[in-house]
Amino acid sequence: MKRRTEPPQDRAGPRAAETTGASSEARLLSLLATLEQCRASLDQVGSAAAGLLSLAMLELRLELHRVTESELKALCDLTAQANQPSLVVKPGQDLPPLRLQLVK
Repeated sequence: MKRRTEPPQDRAGPRAAETTGASSEARLLSLLATLEQCRASLDQVGSAAAGLLSLAMLELRLELHRVTESELKALCDLTAQANQPSLVVKPGQDLPPLRLQLVK
């Protein structure tokens, strides 16, 4: 008996693909909820693994919402720009006082 070398044909049509996509999304959402509970437990005991789990959850959310790497980088760049203090001084405006600390 010969083995098939080509993938099986999908005879269910586009409607089955939508159902499969919705089912896959539902499974990912369920997995995300479970991971959130695990992360909360790890946070309570002060485990460093909670941070790693948070990164895995972020990756899952990015996949779930179909965020591309370039979109994520653009968001990070915008956030970094927004968090930088403005150093533009208008004419006649006083500079904010500097806080100096003696280091021994």
